[in-house]
Amino acid sequence: MKRHQFSEQIDLLPSIGKWSFIAGVIALFAGTASAFFLFSLDFATRFRAAHSWIIWLLPLAGFAVGWLYLHQGKLVEAGNNLLIDEIHDPKKVISLRMVPLVLLGTIISHLFGASVGREGTAVQMGGTLADQLTYVFRMSPADRRILLMAGISAGFASVFGTPLAGAIFGLEVLAIGRMRYDAIFPCFMAAIAADQVGLAWGVQHTHYLMTGMAPIAFWSVISVVAAGIIFGLTGMIFANTTHGIAAFMKRKVRYAPLRPFLGGLVVAVAVWAFGTQRYIGLGIPVIVEAFHQPIAPWDFLGKMVFTVTSLGTGFKGGEVTPLFFIGATLGNTLAPLLQLPYSLLTGIGFVAVFAGAANTPLASTVMAIELFGPEIGPFAALACIVSYLFSGHTGIYSAQRIGSGKYRQMLEGRRSN
Repeated sequence: MKRHQFSEQIDLLPSIGKWSFIAGVIALFAGTASAFFLFSLDFATRFRAAHSWIIWLLPLAGFAVGWLYLHQGKLVEAGNNLLIDEIHDPKKVISLRMVPLVLLGTIISHLFGASVGREGTAVQMGGTLADQLTYVFRMSPADRRILLMAGISAGFASVFGTPLAGAIFGLEVLAIGRMRYDAIFPCFMAAIAADQVGLAWGVQHTHYLMTGMAPIAFWSVISVVAAGIIFGLTGMIFANTTHGIAAFMKRKVRYAPLRPFLGGLVVAVAVWAFGTQRYIGLGIPVIVEAFHQPIAPWDFLGKMVFTVTSLGTGFKGGEVTPLFFIGATLGNTLAPLLQLPYSLLTGIGFVAVFAGAANTPLASTVMAIELFGPEIGPFAALACIVSYLFSGHTGIYSAQRIGSGKYRQMLEGRRSN
């Protein structure tokens, strides 16, 4: 009787062992790749800062990246959206060439001054490296979906140093309003282990210091909800504008390498005209600054314009870190208007704009707790959920499906864009 009672748990043990081993392999690959990427990115950023003239070579760098993808990367140019599509409809193992292409493309973009992020690169490397195990272990389509999700989680976790948020991101990003719990164990195992692999390689993540907090009261809750609405609309504008510029460039400029050439020219001239490199690259120093003092109220807009121009014209990298910059600086600007501490609303904006643009409110809330401490949890959750609701059914990932409508009946399975 007892054996029958616990037979389900006993039968589960081989599966736990199998996915523990596979998740460990994924973590080793993704964590190592992210560590190499972060070290390379740090070198590129420091070199650009020390040689400001290099920004004038950005158009040529953009042309080189575009030419490389035109001739070698047609199968993988969809990037994150290719990973999401393969999880929804498994067809073909992702070509390993995605790893060197996105790595090189992102480093070039940062070295010469494009305003792009880093999550796209880490996620694509993690997912692609994980997918190669399909051959090794002869994975079924169902298991391959889990494999890809674990790779996404591992890449996200290791590049930001947020293992729990990384795991949830891999589960949450596929469909608006729906999560895949069949992959919950592999995603968490891969994310936690990949973060540890990165740390073992010597990766040091940025620490953000919260210097102010507000009590949970009627006025503070209302203020955070109001801020969440603004953050959600900002995320929606960012996503729609990026997609709009990309579509416009594809219609008007048929030769693909010419698109990032023109985008690079616009960015380089703008940097010269404004006399600042504040809005190119990752912008981590500006984010750190926003936690400690008031900053220019137009910083969030400047970063948005530079980023949608860079990404919309074809530079490689990602959207998430620029979204952190936009959210943090916008939160800093809103803080005195909503009578909240600068660091509190900066931290909330950091994750909430991302939550709205990526449609990942749970991962964003957990990220806030991992980065800024548990005290911010209730406020971050409110802002991320409201931002998610007000960002509409669009997002930065066009392959995202609609699993459940946010506030009205939607057709399940439809793409978000």
